[in-house]
Amino acid sequence: MTTRHPALNGKTAVITGAARGLGSLLARKLADQGAHPALVGLEPDHLAATAAQCGPTATHWEADVTDGPALTTTAEAIEAHHGTIDIVVANAGIATGGPFTDTHPEAFDRVIEVNLLGSIATARAFLPALQRSRGHYLQIASLAALTPAPLMAAYCSSKAGVEAFAHAIRPETAVHGVTTGIAYLSWTDTDMVRGADADDVLRELRSRLPWPLNKTHPLPPAADNIVTGIARRSPHVYGQPWLRALQGARAALPGIVAAFGPREIRRLQPRLEATAAQRAHAVGAGGRADLAARTRKKKSAARSGRRETTTPAGTADR
Repeated sequence: MTTRHPALNGKTAVITGAARGLGSLLARKLADQGAHPALVGLEPDHLAATAAQCGPTATHWEADVTDGPALTTTAEAIEAHHGTIDIVVANAGIATGGPFTDTHPEAFDRVIEVNLLGSIATARAFLPALQRSRGHYLQIASLAALTPAPLMAAYCSSKAGVEAFAHAIRPETAVHGVTTGIAYLSWTDTDMVRGADADDVLRELRSRLPWPLNKTHPLPPAADNIVTGIARRSPHVYGQPWLRALQGARAALPGIVAAFGPREIRRLQPRLEATAAQRAHAVGAGGRADLAARTRKKKSAARSGRRETTTPAGTADR
């Protein structure tokens, strides 16, 4: 039986990365609670399909979280359409895996750009509206913020960064009546995790972690826990309840990983080298969508550049 949260009824909830996975399910679950979701992401067809499932008050907006000016324009348009923005969930994210030295710099940096800088851009764009509504801002973090993991340097760095960012702005937002929360999830059944598991070496390494770290957890219970955290405006939300215990043990985790990680990396090194080429981009459908959006943007910029260089003199202002 679904728990009812009257505090969510009638609230406008913005979710980034809402085209698929956790973002899409959160939008549907918030709609079930009477909220009005505003879905933001890169895949308009998927966004439209999810919005249709959320009911007539849901809207969808195509935007790249790494494009700060465009995201600010989107935030203003959402507030104008809905009248208010009460909840923002900074969920957009991608991942890549593999040894740091073998990871293409563009792929590594793009994870940081989307996950960390994209979250910062989301806060910058939407906090003015949240200040007006005295609303709630939720940053989606990860188990990767609690413990380092070999072959996941980009993702761990980005999620540790968003956790620190949310902690840092919490007192600042509180001055304006805005509450800030952080949500933590372990390996959860999303397109991103399935994409990582498509890499045989990464999947094998994860399978050798101790339980429950080696388990892929179902998405709906994690989303339910996050919805409850949003309704309560909780500072910390755990998609899987056992993650709470890791908060007290996190000081010891880097040492444990450093003690046992090298043995596993040495064992897998030949296979990692043989499959390095397949890790040129972020994993899963979300990674492919991000790559496609960037490719379209580059082509559009190139076409615009060609048009500018071929404009006859004296006609530019017409």
